[in-house]
Amino acid sequence: MAKNRKLGRTSDQRRGMLRNLATDVIMYGKIETTATRAKEVRSVVEELITLGKRGDLHARRQAAAYLQDVIDQETGKTAVQKLFDDVAPKYKDQNGGYTKVLKTYNRKGDNATMAIITLL
Repeated sequence: MAKNRKLGRTSDQRRGMLRNLATDVIMYGKIETTATRAKEVRSVVEELITLGKRGDLHARRQAAAYLQDVIDQETGKTAVQKLFDDVAPKYKDQNGGYTKVLKTYNRKGDNATMAIITLL
């Protein structure tokens, strides 16, 4: 069995897509995407939250190398600041299982199963 889903993209396109989706989940708390993409981005977000729980400088730099440089308009925080200051402290006593994937409907154009990935 393959380790990662290929999602019909080359490796650099796939990595960029997962970076964008993971950044959006951290910034907004939930996103709607296809079910296979949601399942794949779940592992990325869980690893980022684990880095946020560690909280040291090396973990911050590893997260900054992966997440996009997006600034929240309401708080003025970047995605890395939001991960380390807001998201990760909520899960300090929880060992994994930070996200939930809910399947919603089939998309009209190509009948792809859609899902919402949320932070718990």
